[in-house]
Formats: sequence, C-alpha cells, structure tokens
Amino acid sequence: MVAQFLGLKLRLFGNLFRRSPWQVVGIVIGLFYGLAVAVGIFALLVSLRFVDSDLGSIRDGLVVAGSLVVLGFLLIPLVMGIDDSMDPRKFAVMGIPNRQLSLGLALSALIGVPAIVLTIVLFGTIVTWSRGPGETVFAILSAAVILATCLLGSRVTTSIAAFLLATRRAREITGIVAVLLLVMFAPVTVLVVNLDWSLSGMGFIGGLSSILGWTPLGAAWAAPGDAANGDWGVAILKLLEAAAFLFILWVSWQALVSRMLVSPGREAVAKEYGGLGWFDRLPNNAAGAIAARSLTYWRRDPRYGMSLVMIPVIPVLVVLPLAFAGVPIQALALLPVPLMCIFLGWALHNDVAFDHTAIWLHVVSGTRGMADRIGRLVPAFFVGIPLIGIGSCISVSVYGDWGAFPAVLGVSTCILLTGLGFSSYSSARFPYPASKPGDSPFTQPQASDTAAALIQSLTLLGSVILSLPAIGFAVLGLFVDPVWLLPALASGVIVGMLTLWGGIWLGGRTFNARGPEMLASALRA
Repeated sequence: MVAQFLGLKLRLFGNLFRRSPWQVVGIVIGLFYGLAVAVGIFALLVSLRFVDSDLGSIRDGLVVAGSLVVLGFLLIPLVMGIDDSMDPRKFAVMGIPNRQLSLGLALSALIGVPAIVLTIVLFGTIVTWSRGPGETVFAILSAAVILATCLLGSRVTTSIAAFLLATRRAREITGIVAVLLLVMFAPVTVLVVNLDWSLSGMGFIGGLSSILGWTPLGAAWAAPGDAANGDWGVAILKLLEAAAFLFILWVSWQALVSRMLVSPGREAVAKEYGGLGWFDRLPNNAAGAIAARSLTYWRRDPRYGMSLVMIPVIPVLVVLPLAFAGVPIQALALLPVPLMCIFLGWALHNDVAFDHTAIWLHVVSGTRGMADRIGRLVPAFFVGIPLIGIGSCISVSVYGDWGAFPAVLGVSTCILLTGLGFSSYSSARFPYPASKPGDSPFTQPQASDTAAALIQSLTLLGSVILSLPAIGFAVLGLFVDPVWLLPALASGVIVGMLTLWGGIWLGGRTFNARGPEMLASALRA
C-alpha cells in the first residue's frame, strides 16, 4: 500500500513536466535553484565538520536557522493555502484502513522538492556532528526526527487549511492573522537590523538558541550539538522532547485523516438574524437608515473589518522603529492616538465605491446628500469617540504628565474630524474602483490612471495640514510654555468642527448633483 502511494505521488510529480514549454522551463529553473541552495548549504555544513573549536556557536546557529525551517513547514501551508494533491478525502471511497492511509499519505510527502532539499541539508548536519560513534548516532536520530516532523507537520497544516479554511471568510481571517503575525515580528526585525553584530551578534544568537533549543521547533536541532559538547543528559532530554512532539503530530494526523474521511468539505453557514438590528435602534429617517446600514456593514463586511484591524497596527509600525532608534518612550506615548485618528478619518474617503451598484438605492429614492453624508459618519464616531477618550488617557498616563491631556485630545479630535470632513467630500466627488461586496479585502481592482493614489494622498495630507495649528500649539505647550495647551484643544475642536461641517455640506451638494455619475462609476467598476 505504501509503495502504491509513493508511486502515485511520483507520477503526480512527473506530470509537472507535461505542461506548456514555458511552465516546464520555470519548473526546471526552480528545481535547479532549490537544489543549488541545498548543495551550497550541504558544502558549508561539511566544512564545519573540520572545525574543532567553538562548537557552541555552530550549534546555536543551526538551532536558530533550523527552528525557522520547522516553523516555515508548519505555517506556510496555513497562510498560503497550498493545493493538496493527496487530500485524504480523495481516497474516502476506496475503503483503505485509516492507519494505512495515514501512513501512506505521510510517507508520500517524501517525494517533493521541499523534502529533497531538506534531506540534503540534514545529511550535511549528520556530517557536521559525526565526531564519534555516539555523536553520529545522535545526529542520525535527530535528522530523522527533524525530517519526519517537518513533513508530517506540513501534511497536518495543509489538511487543516484544505478542510477548515475552505470558506472565503476563513481564508480572510487567516490572512488578517498573518498580517498581525508579521507586525508582531516587526520588533525582532528592527532589533536584528540595528544590532551591532561584531560585538553582540553571537550573544544574541546564543540567547535565542538557548530558548529555541528547549522548544519543539529547535530541540532536535540542538541535541547533536549538545552531545558533541559532552552534555549527553541534555541531548537525550531534547531528543525525547522532539520525539514526543513528533508523536503528537502523528496522533493528530491520524485523527485528522479519520475526520476528513467521513466529513465533506466545510462550507460557509448562512447566518440567520432576528429583528431589524440597528434599524430598530436609530431614528426613523433617511440619515438614521443610512447610519444603521453603515453600522451593519462595518460589523459584517470584511472590507471594513480589515481597515479596522490595520488602524491599530499602523502606530506599531511607526513607534517601534523610533523606539529602537533611541527616541524616549515618554515622547512616543503621545503618537499612537493621533496616528490612529488619521487613518480612521481617512478610511471613509472611498465609502461610496464600497456600495458598488447598491448606490442606485440612494439615487432612485431621492435621498438627500446631507442625510447620506451624516449617516455614513456614524460608524466612525462609534469607533473614534472611545478611541480618543480612552486612548488619550492611556497615552497621557504613560507620558507621565496629565497637563498634556488637552493637547492630545485637541490634536486627535482635529485630525479625526478634518479627515472625516475631507472624506465626506472626496467619497462623493472622486469615487474610484474598490473591491466589490463579497470580494476578499485583499483584492483591489486596477485603476486606469493615477487618480486613485492622488485622491488618497490628498485626503490624508489634507487632514494633517488643517491640523497643523493644533499640532503647533501642542508642541509649544509641551516644550515651551504650558499656557499653549488649552489653545491646542480649542483650535483643534474649532478647526475640526468647521472642516467636518464644511465637508458634509459640500459633500451633500456634490452627492445631489452627481448621483448618476456615481452610479455610472459603480457600473464601470
């Protein structure tokens, strides 16, 4: 049975070369590139066999690099959604016992470019640690455990992605989680870039290795090095930990195959909602109806959800590099709330285009532009008011001087209100193609010119420019004389309210005059 699975996988692998000539050329180039990298790493590992000093540094480097390899085998199938040619559900009608099917599918993963590249590299690690009979045995056992862990782990995560993440909403959530994980790795990236490797590089790698070496990701990579350094007890414990993790993967794989054989592919379940939701809670007029619809969209539509997720991510991307560059945390504490307000106010700049052809409801019903503009702003206020209030309190408490509260409140309020004012006008006057309702938030139709980028830039910069008086007063109050702190609050609120009202009035008039043009733009997109 195992031989039949291996033969089937080998034939599937051979079918890759029966495509169009250009595809075959690309596949061959990719194969040669992967093999060249593997051979280069193998040669490096063989050369390390003849280094008799500083074995701890060799072990630390292999543990860190190897842990990243194992993590890649586990996470890439989840994030990328790789098509599984050996999906267990394809063998459901053949009556194969679960244990034989699980073993055959797991061993079939040995045939493939990633498995071949990893095997070549692991042979290099065996040569690196072959410094005696005991060390050689440890190296062979560790290499076998690593290979099995990577391949079996990739089979588990690939099947999870194919089985549990088959719906569009699940894939979108996975993509959002992937973005957040990348943001979480941003501090590590900045630290690595700014690290003085000549002085602290090996210490950083050694500290990271000491942690990863006791995790399932790096235990098997660390065991041969510990054995070569004479720490046989530690090496045995780490190898047992890696073997235990492999056993857990095997049990999980068997359970997953058993489940998939009797379960169809997961499909999206249509939700049933009772009552009228926000339509019951808001005023019974045009502005209230539009506000209720907008709040419903913000809660259910992944396009708006992606924007809300990215708003708190932006300050992290800005503040962390500045912190690692040496800017005091006390000063950086005042930045996150204004930065989030910038992008929250900017998020509505193309709100009409998100409606797509549903904008015809507003046009044919004779909805007044003022009602449309006011209703669409309600969700932003639902998010923005708590954000400014709570966020300003947190920022000022970290800053350590509550006298700065009026400045933070004034600047944040001004930036949010001016951004909403600009968005109220630009979304009606300059709608450009946006992802359609039901599409992934990660898709974006191509615009025929540079108008889209220009509109986005002007909307974003406009709110910042009009907020310069409040920002200037805040800077004077924080660094020159506290008497300027209250003018920062007053100017921020006044400029923000005037800009918001002007944007609503001008946007409403534009909406009244350009209803057919907005509908035509939605039809073209």
